[in-house]
Amino acid sequence: MHSSTPMRFRKSSYSGSGDNCVELADLPNGAAIRDTQNRELGHIELPAREMAGLLGAIRNSQL
Repeated sequence: MHSSTPMRFRKSSYSGSGDNCVELADLPNGAAIRDTQNRELGHIELPAREMAGLLGAIRNSQL
């Protein structure tokens, strides 16, 4: 999944001001994720279904 749309990354308000979290950007058919400590390394893009599965696993403490 590759997007030519400019990405607007955001991080959770629960993260505070530190750079020890991940940022998300909405894409037309999914989301992009990147590490705030290593933004220069790029991001990964996930289709909506896989993103929902990842968030569900995180919420259920499966990761």
